[in-house]
Amino acid sequence: MKRFSLLAITFLFITALFAQTGKTYSNPLDVQFGDPYILRTAGGKYFMYGTGAGAKNGFAAYSSDDLVEWKREGQVYFGDNKNGWGEHSYWAPEVYERNGKYYMFYSAHWKVNPTKEEENFKIGVAVADQPTGPFIDMQDKPIFDPGYPIIDANVLFAANGKTYLYYSRCCYKHPVESDVAKWARKKGWYNEIEESWVYGIEMKSDFSGVIGEPVLLLRPPVKMNDPQAGWESLSVTSKEVNRRWTEGSFIFKEGDTYYMMYSANYFGGKNYAVGYATSKSPLGPFKKAANNPVLQKNTAKGGIVTGTGHNSITWSPDGKTMLCVYHGRTSKTGDERVVFIDKMKVSKGILTVDGPTTQTQPKL
Repeated sequence: MKRFSLLAITFLFITALFAQTGKTYSNPLDVQFGDPYILRTAGGKYFMYGTGAGAKNGFAAYSSDDLVEWKREGQVYFGDNKNGWGEHSYWAPEVYERNGKYYMFYSAHWKVNPTKEEENFKIGVAVADQPTGPFIDMQDKPIFDPGYPIIDANVLFAANGKTYLYYSRCCYKHPVESDVAKWARKKGWYNEIEESWVYGIEMKSDFSGVIGEPVLLLRPPVKMNDPQAGWESLSVTSKEVNRRWTEGSFIFKEGDTYYMMYSANYFGGKNYAVGYATSKSPLGPFKKAANNPVLQKNTAKGGIVTGTGHNSITWSPDGKTMLCVYHGRTSKTGDERVVFIDKMKVSKGILTVDGPTTQTQPKL
């Protein structure tokens, strides 16, 4: 009887303590975004942006104080604003707080398209006084036109005062010879393999244009015996599609090293996964990590998550825990992309992500 009473009291104490100090959460969140990006404002509030979630030719946003409970803020960017240059395919927004303003970098199909390309994607930037918008394009055109379609903007404000823009050149009309392409051709599967590559370029501090020429930073492996070729070529080797992707890059600095996370494989398939590369300079050269991929489907281990990718990072409210924010699919959500947040860390130069998870766990 005494033992029972002691256990009961202990349980009640823990329950009461928990009620005062926190919540649990589990993935996926109740947010139907692709390409999720979380801004933590100077005031400590979180705002999440992404592709989809019911936004029509633009972007919606959610807000949170704790990364657990999210409030829908509605559509915060509309492509038909007074300077809007896009036509459709509004993807992958990222918002940065600078000098009291909020700047949204995003991809869209440019309506200036004299050759009628199916993929005429470019990157633009819109500005607002509040993280909930309304965001208005700074110019009636993209930041720049490299002569090929580009998506997935990511920005680095470097310690040297320079600003860098990172993006992915689309696979569209970009066939590349490689061992994988030869292998697929020999099997009679595909005549050519198109690839997307990640580039970096310095950007003007007012975001009105770029400085210099783009630098190629990441691309799929050329050789079959490359340690990265197996996981980065699954879209082809599983006969899913005749494309290999390197996209959704996200760069950050830890110590004296720049870490660039990126996603490979078909974004609409089960093999979408995340790897990373490191460099001592914002514009490379970058070396891919031996422990790639660091985030991938868990169905082989009895899980229900596939299609994990296009990540960004944020930090827990107490600033102590690095978090990986990404989209994925589950056996319950089907083709709908939903948001996951899992813990990650960098230790002795090695980046790891503790995911994907779906079990209930303490708040972030």
